[in-house]
Amino acid sequence: MPLVRISMREGRPPAAVTAIGDAVHRALVEAAKAPADGKFQIVTEHGPDGLVHPPSYMGVPKSDAFVVVQITMNAGRTVEVKRALYAKIAELLEKDAGVRPGDVIISLVEVPQENWSWGGGEMTYVK
Repeated sequence: MPLVRISMREGRPPAAVTAIGDAVHRALVEAAKAPADGKFQIVTEHGPDGLVHPPSYMGVPKSDAFVVVQITMNAGRTVEVKRALYAKIAELLEKDAGVRPGDVIISLVEVPQENWSWGGGEMTYVK
């Protein structure tokens, strides 16, 4: 079950912010086989000084409309699954929310299963 943080500049209409979250979750379900009923997201909108970026990085131009998606999930997915996930996120953000693929930054943080507690102070995945 992933935990997703999505950061963007403030000013998008609420429907666009919702579309961004929905697109990321759909990509996780389709490409990484995340549970459909496990949508946990922290969405933050920042003022002009709250998200800093160069005009271009690694040869990819960035606009002020860029979106950062940080996904924390259990370790173990293959490089192919991760590649498909990144592509699916960029595809759906463009299609469903109008975010240019070059404005999509993704960071995947993999953790061991014992690093999760989904409630009750219990180690959820390891008994």
